[in-house]
Amino acid sequence: MALTKDFRERIKSRADADPDFRRALIVEAIESMLEGDVDIGKSLLRDYVNATVGFPALAEGLGGDRDPKSLMRMLSDRGNPRMQNFFEIVKFCQQHEGITLQLSPTAVQTPPQHGMA
Repeated sequence: MALTKDFRERIKSRADADPDFRRALIVEAIESMLEGDVDIGKSLLRDYVNATVGFPALAEGLGGDRDPKSLMRMLSDRGNPRMQNFFEIVKFCQQHEGITLQLSPTAVQTPPQHGMA
């Protein structure tokens, strides 16, 4: 789904003004990936990069040997980044925000078994 210029500008404006919003984009991207919604996770991470550092600075931050357009394709609707590349991007975004994400296990709610004794 192509985003309108107005929508991208709104994301950028909100990200510029609201550090909690920027962090939430990263958190939601990871949570989406962990829940199996890869496309949403990539989209949110792409929104974060576009609204903050941009893909040229991301490429430079990853060592300068990456093409910004290649990174854009990785996070596109049809992109399929290797896990190593994806987590390098996530690590860079965390460092840029000055945060570290940690997993916390939660108990899975199992539905009650009806009619079984």
